[in-house]
Amino acid sequence: MPGWLLAASLLLVTGCASPPLAAPVTTGASEQASQGPWSGRLSLQVDSEPPQGFHAGFELLGNAQAGELRLYSPLGSALASARWSADSAWLLRGDEQRAYPDLATLTAALTGAALPVSELFQWLQGHPAQPPGWTVQLGPADGRMLARRLEPAPSATLRLILDRPQP
Repeated sequence: MPGWLLAASLLLVTGCASPPLAAPVTTGASEQASQGPWSGRLSLQVDSEPPQGFHAGFELLGNAQAGELRLYSPLGSALASARWSADSAWLLRGDEQRAYPDLATLTAALTGAALPVSELFQWLQGHPAQPPGWTVQLGPADGRMLARRLEPAPSATLRLILDRPQP
């Protein structure tokens, strides 16, 4: 069983209550201004051996430089949260905390696929940035997003459905 899947399974027992998201630390530059919050559902499929899949509810606040992501089971139980700043990232689950050098390394370690973190925040704002190897389809009116990584292997598909589409 993949480590991230095991971690998510273990976190199902952590309970439903969680405090509100804290505002991330920003430098004041407009491109680093706090964005969101966004909430909804996400699905990530990675075509690895063996194939991996993950479905969760999420709450996201911040930007690529600083922020927080919380993941929830379909029943609303807290699975995990991630916090990051410009020079480090942390995965929190229950009383356990694991440090990573940055958000990109954390997402790659958990999912088995490097995710385009900076572009993800652009997608959430309705900007169709196209990182190398990725295609994206945005549905800003209905709050849906579909992003596919074709290369490098393994291929991956990320789907987001926002609870409230951003204007």
